[in-house]
Amino acid sequence: MTMTESIRPTPSEIRAYRAENPKLRERDIAAKLGISEAALVAAECGLTAVRIESSAGRFLERVEELGEVLALTRNESAVHEKVGVYENIKQGHAAALVLGSEIDLRIFPGAWAHGFAVTKTDAKGEVRRSLQFFDKWGHAVHKVHLRPQSNLAAYDKMVEDLRLDDQSQDFIADAGAPATDDAVDAAVDTAELRDRWSKLTDTHQFPGMLRKLNIGRRRALHAIGDDFAWRLDTACIEMMMRSAAETALPIMCFVGNGGVIQIHSGPVVKIGTMGPWLNVMDETFHLHLRTDHIAELWAVRKPTADGHVTSLEGLDAKGEMIIQFFGKRKEGSSERAEWRSLVEELPRLEAVVAA
Repeated sequence: MTMTESIRPTPSEIRAYRAENPKLRERDIAAKLGISEAALVAAECGLTAVRIESSAGRFLERVEELGEVLALTRNESAVHEKVGVYENIKQGHAAALVLGSEIDLRIFPGAWAHGFAVTKTDAKGEVRRSLQFFDKWGHAVHKVHLRPQSNLAAYDKMVEDLRLDDQSQDFIADAGAPATDDAVDAAVDTAELRDRWSKLTDTHQFPGMLRKLNIGRRRALHAIGDDFAWRLDTACIEMMMRSAAETALPIMCFVGNGGVIQIHSGPVVKIGTMGPWLNVMDETFHLHLRTDHIAELWAVRKPTADGHVTSLEGLDAKGEMIIQFFGKRKEGSSERAEWRSLVEELPRLEAVVAA
């Protein structure tokens, strides 16, 4: 079966294509059919999927009851997985926090538009259960996968309580997501940018600064000057991670989308590659990063009340953030000297090109 963009497959056609291609990943099936991932899941309603409330608040009220689970947040180019318990949850209207020892999230409830509980039997005959949430365009914002230690009774009760009357298999996504305009050659008031940047006292002020100046992150990085930001070869991400693993240097790894930012804080150990994928496969942290999607890699300095902090920021061809790294530190503490040295010693793009 071949689909075109002008023909939206029916739920039965979606299921048939899925059955014919059992080895394809769900995102690949959705891409080949020209549908969203949420439409792929919705086609299974009444079979392997149940529509549930999409409210992030309602989800956060109950999720701790599940015990140990795997939390998954991804974007088009990176998948971030953490094993742990949702704990130390702080609700808010515009944003919510999960500040557990393993699962650390920044949640933006306004982006959560569709929810499903999914039950699948894998090739080994094992039953896999998950909660999956999507934005209004059908893009995944967050997933929770049960593990053998999870509280199955709590999961069943949660699904029962959050179940919607509407169990339609149809899914029509909103029209295309808003286009981003982060052209690097657009005008920037560099003097004002540098003035505001130099007066930052917390890294969390950075997005607000960009909004006030009405510029995107990539445009700001290109304009600010290399005392605050400089380009690196994209291979430096793997170099950094292998060096951090060799020295047991604890890092922070951020992967997000419009609905969730998920954070790992701690060391990384098992680093490997498979084709374009850079992978971390540790006990409680898994990362899968498409390094070929990183169009620009930047080392960035941001002032804080505790001295400047240094990050690595990988952007895609549109200027959207794929992944971000910091050295692990606590609020009120200065940046680790080992992390700062590691980043500052990575080869700059100009040096790589010149060589």
